[in-house]
Amino acid sequence: MSTIQDTAKGVVMAERAKIGRPRLSKSGPGVDKVELMLDAAEHLFARNGFHGVTFRDVAERVGVHTSLMHYYFEDKRQLFEAVFARRADVTNGRRMAALEEYERAAAGKPTVEGALHAFLDTDFDLYIEGGQAWMNYAAFGARVSNSPEGAEMMDRYFDSVVLKLIGILRQALPHYSQEDIFWGYHFVTGALMHTFGRTGRIDRLSGGLCRSDDFAAVKERMARFMAAGILALEKRSGSSVEPSS
Repeated sequence: MSTIQDTAKGVVMAERAKIGRPRLSKSGPGVDKVELMLDAAEHLFARNGFHGVTFRDVAERVGVHTSLMHYYFEDKRQLFEAVFARRADVTNGRRMAALEEYERAAAGKPTVEGALHAFLDTDFDLYIEGGQAWMNYAAFGARVSNSPEGAEMMDRYFDSVVLKLIGILRQALPHYSQEDIFWGYHFVTGALMHTFGRTGRIDRLSGGLCRSDDFAAVKERMARFMAAGILALEKRSGSSVEPSS
């Protein structure tokens, strides 16, 4: 597979098309070897980053020989891209649909908080409802977003939905400078990635009052908090806007 898209969308389909090839005996009926490899790699990349994981690490976690890994993936880079892309289309699709629906409902009068709820809450719901697999992907995204390899994937897969959010924010804040709107998004995504990392620091600081894995509590607060921060840039932009609701 020569492209990232082929890797992400084709590798599992290609595996399923290989009629008659043996499956892992311990995986249970209907579970593909490739899915097990991607799950294992996702967990390891989330903990150790791109350079801290080898094919052998993944193979040992799955319980297969490294030669089987090379059968499905040319190298670690292709494996990394497949892990990134596997869930990216799901989260992107949900957020884009939520933003488009909100934009239609707002009828030309969107608010900052409303746009952020559409962008953030939809994603938090996915991680809350998706169980450990999606929580692993959240940690994976937080870890790799600060690496050159992950930044490249972020650009490729998430720019479209981010720019959709930016466009709605510009409608909500027509007198704001583009610079301030982009900085506003920068602060939002920084808080989001820190949350996804689930470092446990807030658990220790709060003496257990708050938990870094309590995404429901974050969802309840983040959009409102970030909207207030973006609106606080009003004086810098010299704008006059109504408070979001």
